[in-house]
Amino acid sequence: MTSTSRPDDAPSTDPVGFESHDHASCIASAIAEAEAHCAREGLRFTPVRRKALEILLREHRALGAYEMLDALREAGFGSQPPVAYRALEFLVGNGFVHKIERLNAFIACAHPGATHSPAFMICRACDSVAEAQATPARGALGEAARAAGFRIERTVVEAEGLCPTCSDKSDT
Repeated sequence: MTSTSRPDDAPSTDPVGFESHDHASCIASAIAEAEAHCAREGLRFTPVRRKALEILLREHRALGAYEMLDALREAGFGSQPPVAYRALEFLVGNGFVHKIERLNAFIACAHPGATHSPAFMICRACDSVAEAQATPARGALGEAARAAGFRIERTVVEAEGLCPTCSDKSDT
């Protein structure tokens, strides 16, 4: 989209996750955004945090904490659960990763560096996840919150269904 349709730092509303794309570029830009964010905020982007983000970006799917721990162990990092949990907590807290509640797993953010309300589409057949944008403050939830005098600070929107690949398989 052009900057006339949305601000440059605003994420696209198109879902990200089911389509083909330049995966190497995706990883490089997300790592660069994380490095820049940490530099601006004076945060430490430690080797284990970087590797955890790289793993999620490389896998391009949601991983549970113990899967992350196994991958970090294979990469030469510690084998104690706090190693993975601390890295994931940092990455989630800084918007580089999202927790998918339904799967109790984590996925790299498709829009790093942008303030957004993610909505996740989770395939019930293969557990693949796509990230799109939600606008809960503008919809029915936002209206209900305003009527109750409630200010929404964070939402998690998760929809379950079939991804294009699994949908095509079920149609044949």
